[in-house]
Amino acid sequence: MTEENNYTHFIKQIVEKDMESGAYDTIVTRFPPEPNGYLHIGHAKSIVLNFELADEFGGKTNLRFDDTNPLKEDKEYVESIKRDIEWLGYDPEAVRFASDYFDEMYNQAVSLIKRGLAYVEDLSQEEVRKLRGTLTEPGKESPSRERSVEENLDLFERMKNGEFGDGEKTLRARIDMSSPNMNLRDPVLYRISHTEHHNTGNKWCIYPMYSFAHPLEDAIEGVTHSLCTLEFEDQRPLYDWVIANAELDAEPKQIEFARLNLTNTVMSKRKLKQLVDENYVDGWDDPRMPTISGLRRRGFTPESIKQFCREIGVSKADNLVDVRMLEHFLREDLKLEAPRTMAVLDPIKVIITNYPEDGLEWLPADINPENESMGMREIPFSREIYIEREDFMEDPPKKYFRLFPDNEVRIKHAYFIHCHDYKKDENGQITELYCTYDPETKSGSGFTGRKVKGTLHYVEASQAVPAEFRLYDSLIDDEAEGDNFLDFVNGESLTVKHGFVEPNMKDVKANDKFQFFRHGYFSVDPEEATDEKLVFNRIVELKSSFKLK
Repeated sequence: MTEENNYTHFIKQIVEKDMESGAYDTIVTRFPPEPNGYLHIGHAKSIVLNFELADEFGGKTNLRFDDTNPLKEDKEYVESIKRDIEWLGYDPEAVRFASDYFDEMYNQAVSLIKRGLAYVEDLSQEEVRKLRGTLTEPGKESPSRERSVEENLDLFERMKNGEFGDGEKTLRARIDMSSPNMNLRDPVLYRISHTEHHNTGNKWCIYPMYSFAHPLEDAIEGVTHSLCTLEFEDQRPLYDWVIANAELDAEPKQIEFARLNLTNTVMSKRKLKQLVDENYVDGWDDPRMPTISGLRRRGFTPESIKQFCREIGVSKADNLVDVRMLEHFLREDLKLEAPRTMAVLDPIKVIITNYPEDGLEWLPADINPENESMGMREIPFSREIYIEREDFMEDPPKKYFRLFPDNEVRIKHAYFIHCHDYKKDENGQITELYCTYDPETKSGSGFTGRKVKGTLHYVEASQAVPAEFRLYDSLIDDEAEGDNFLDFVNGESLTVKHGFVEPNMKDVKANDKFQFFRHGYFSVDPEEATDEKLVFNRIVELKSSFKLK
């Protein structure tokens, strides 16, 4: 069971009316991905909608793979989709495939032929296209349309038996070549493809078109509300035609809603596959990808994605959602759960010259000051520490409150330090800072003698654990339109840093999440982090100008 859903939308209102009227006894929905790529954040919206809508009304949801095009489909995608849905926390009533119903679909096609509602077409795809007409001109009937039922049955069986080559013949519905809806101008129901199928092997060399298979699958499974994105709205009359002429009892209702569009995000499996195939990214689960597997590897939580999908709502109108809204829900989910710790991503060493050379003390700090139940941790402090290189400037501008020569700052959880010297290498790069500390200023001591404007985080040098940090920016610089979206790929979407983390981080596990002081939320990379090499992905920065309305 999902948690109580207090969100309402037009589809929920339709379902409520259907249940009140007695049109359906039980709500059945389905999530029907084609296994030709990995799921992305747009699919998450459909997953949440289908599963939680059915659950709210005591119904059920099937996971159904619409695998009617073996040229593009693969078992790898099937398994990835299963993992994504399980990770999001949903349990399908059943896992099914369109290919499970190929025998039934073939029989339904034969029935249409026998009733004069379908015929075998000899014309090529290009010839058929020329006869379809335009939005303002009716189409022209094919000579094949006048074939007898007996000849069509014979040809269709021969298509099934492999007697014809790819594209040589198709099966078309006999509907209305003058229909103002182009989808009803004798659409193709079956095509020939001598391609091995991931589920049925070489049993079939003819495959149903999605527009024919989809309504049949819904009817076979007893789906009541078939929820689709708006691009299927023009196909609804064909969906209804198939249902009306199928020899099946169920009558599912197709309802369309607007798909998710996110700023600076590619929302097309075809384009995402192109990014993978042309090595713009390191695979479907690259943390820069908007795929569910990419978001999972980056460190997103299932609840943040689901809450985002609930909040954006369901409507008929296309709109563009700010990607920072998704990040907002991630911060909300992590802020009470992620332990705080310190990491230095671009280190410069500080030597505290008046601190005992063999001294080492452990200072107390909250694990998460917003969640006291998480308790305390201890942080080492000694003569040598690392701070961020950007936290020191040799010649600072006005209102620079960090460390510079003859200036004093607080080291978080520790002491005030005062810089009196620094060292450079032969290239003019600053390699070491020399400071003194004031033992009277220990954090928590109640010292009030003077104030400083800057507080710096640090990692103690002798206990520091080396780590790699991967910082991500938008993969797409702007909204990519048309076929040239690769022109918008951000060449600086990944920055890699090498620094240190606190010693309490040496035993972290894959996907452990933390808030690094000042740097943001990070997650241990599940693919490349090892006991010998820590790798952290930055999930999201700490702050954003985005405000939830």
